[in-house]
Amino acid sequence: MPLNTELLADPVFAAIAATHGVSLPQVILRWNLQRGVVVIPGSSNPAHIREDASVYDFELSNAEMARIAALNRDEKHDWY
Repeated sequence: MPLNTELLADPVFAAIAATHGVSLPQVILRWNLQRGVVVIPGSSNPAHIREDASVYDFELSNAEMARIAALNRDEKHDWY
């Protein structure tokens, strides 16, 4: 499922991405990986593929993980 624009505009993700010097999609991918969720990013853009693969050289803190988990998405299932 592609990321929606609402997620990409979320100030929590923007702040965390700026702290680590990474993109918002990288933060979302890393958050899922740290939770043990298998992620399968997809893109036809080679730059996006390289970016999506570069999520192993930073780690989100427990506080950052909690900030993201606390976001209310108003969905009955876990969001990504």
